[in-house]
Amino acid sequence: MKRFLAFVFAVLALSCSRERPAAWQLSLDEKLAMTHAQSRFSSAGVPRLGIPDLWWSDGPNGVRAEALWDSWAQAGWTSDSCTAYPALTCLAATWNEPLASEMGVCLAEEALYRGKDVLLGPGVNIMRLPTAGRNFEYMGEDPLLAGKMASAYIRGVQSLGVAASVKHFALNNQEKARTRVDVHVSDRALQEIYLPAFRMAVQEGGAWTVMAAYNRIWDLHCSENPRLLTDILRRDWGFDGVVVSDWGAVHSTDAASAGLDVEMGTSTDGLRDNPEATDYSAFHFAEPYKEKLLSGEIPEEVLDTQVSRILRLQERTNLRPGRSHGRFVCPEHSALARKVGEEGIVLLKNSGVLPLDTLKALNILVVGENAIKKMAVGGGSSSLKTKYEITPLEGIREAFPLADVRFERGYVGDAGEVYWGVSAGQDLSDSRTPERLSADAVAASEGADVILFVGGLNKSRNQDREGRDRLSYELPYGQDQVLEALIGTGIPLVYVNVSGNPVAMPWAGRASAIMQAWYLGSEAGEALAAVLSGRVNPSGKIPFSWPSSLADTPFYGSERTCPGILREDGHIMDVYYDEGIFVGYRWYDRAGVEPLFPFGHGLSYTYFEYSGLKASFRGGRLRVSVVVRNIGTKEGKETVQLYVGAPAAGDGEAYERPEKELKAFQKVSLRPGESRKVSFEVPVSGLGYYDETLSRFVTVPGRYSIKAGASAGDIRLNKEIILTER
Repeated sequence: MKRFLAFVFAVLALSCSRERPAAWQLSLDEKLAMTHAQSRFSSAGVPRLGIPDLWWSDGPNGVRAEALWDSWAQAGWTSDSCTAYPALTCLAATWNEPLASEMGVCLAEEALYRGKDVLLGPGVNIMRLPTAGRNFEYMGEDPLLAGKMASAYIRGVQSLGVAASVKHFALNNQEKARTRVDVHVSDRALQEIYLPAFRMAVQEGGAWTVMAAYNRIWDLHCSENPRLLTDILRRDWGFDGVVVSDWGAVHSTDAASAGLDVEMGTSTDGLRDNPEATDYSAFHFAEPYKEKLLSGEIPEEVLDTQVSRILRLQERTNLRPGRSHGRFVCPEHSALARKVGEEGIVLLKNSGVLPLDTLKALNILVVGENAIKKMAVGGGSSSLKTKYEITPLEGIREAFPLADVRFERGYVGDAGEVYWGVSAGQDLSDSRTPERLSADAVAASEGADVILFVGGLNKSRNQDREGRDRLSYELPYGQDQVLEALIGTGIPLVYVNVSGNPVAMPWAGRASAIMQAWYLGSEAGEALAAVLSGRVNPSGKIPFSWPSSLADTPFYGSERTCPGILREDGHIMDVYYDEGIFVGYRWYDRAGVEPLFPFGHGLSYTYFEYSGLKASFRGGRLRVSVVVRNIGTKEGKETVQLYVGAPAAGDGEAYERPEKELKAFQKVSLRPGESRKVSFEVPVSGLGYYDETLSRFVTVPGRYSIKAGASAGDIRLNKEIILTER
């Protein structure tokens, strides 16, 4: 209650005249201190009024280890080993909004236990490039899927009084030159593809903070962009929370007037003398800002508005009466991490070899470094120090007690990972040559009933990692050669791909089964083994299109579209989104190119039949229903996807519409023989396109194609209906 009263007094202070008692007023220095970092992960409160500091933490899929006050290096605590949840690509692959909310609640509980007020996540930047290094932290290529899943996650986190910070606002779609990129994108593509997930996070998820990105838009840094932060975010969407910079993304005091509230992570002159210290008074929102306030160049009302928003955030978080103390690394959190992994794993191909029978005395050969490598450490801001992490090999051995499970390395990719002082605790060094490793794997396959190859990417340099994009679409470390040799033995081979991105699979047609396993966190091995064994029926659907090669994508035909063209100044890189609204499956439909696996694809150990599609326009809404029946022998879950194809808005490229767009989805669980009617309602306004001449969305009367399917490439039912009015 004392803290709450202090908050009330502080809010009153911002509206009080200068004649009010001093105890009721925030001084200029106190207000300034609240708008910038005081340590690597905290911003100041006002001690004399009992207003606490705000503590921020990386944590899209787990609460990050404690860092030193002025450094990224870990503080050396022994009580900050968290539960690692699956990466957000895996969460998106569940297509399960209630599950995303549950994960948010568990993350908030761990954040509360650690004294954190803001979790820096979720990330909803659209997957534009299949080689972008940070795709594993995001939620795929479709704005509706990303927005719905992020909103559910945010509601879960904030239900306990911890703020979520949706990031990175906006158009942070590549890691190469991310601090120097100036994005050139049409207003239509911006409004239809790149902003909707953020808008849903704000309006449906109710996000209390938004993180401004590193890159530029319209030749202005995102953190200093009034059109982005004030016009779109606050005026158009009604956002009333705090905008925080990405760490080091502020370049001038102009950010304050543009709509930024809190500056974090800025490098200053103090770093030149001591890399482990920061001169916080040199932050743009510190002494430079004070000088402009005192000179009248910036009105103090700008600062007062910032502080009002910060105090509102504190009312919602660390000044919230009765806020829980949380809990940390408990059995319930482990169970939830495992459940997200189980529902997110995607069965991409299966010739009948899966599921493996746990009651048979099988001879199983497990090959691949990713079967033994712990993946929670590394990758950037999502790097975690975990209480434990069950590897795939450990999970497989536990799940198949009657089997003879052998292991061969196959390839060496990364002997160990240490990230800012946090170690995975593994020494995976191996002196064998690549040829010897491959030969040993082939020799070990003699007598095996099945080969489980657990490979893919990792979070090492130029794999799935913040700050760097991948240099190649192919599997690294010579994995393709090992796979070809093992497939050549004629023994059924199940390829398990650990990554947050698609990869080239030139041998896909000859593999017996292919499974996408993501970065699954603490319960990785348990979740994977549960799906391999059939104890859990796979139900994940990939949240992106999986191209056969980069030649099938629109981004690699010229330097202009990826990674961009360096200006004559040698610093800024201009990247042009020439594909416009045609991102992901929208591009493949338009180009007539079939991806290796389409957006939304994912198989099951049972089969689902679709029937009875009904669709109509009534009461300003599109109303659709479809009946789904489990016609197989196992209980399973199916995600019904509703796509809509709209009529052209007029002549010319400016009015071109995608063949279809995802407008709704629903995941249902069905027993063998059970059927269920799945119903959708979509506002007619949600079927429009963004008219750049009118600067608003417009819905066009005409013939609409209503499509229900199991993926963007597996449309089961189609019906055309006519919209007569806008």
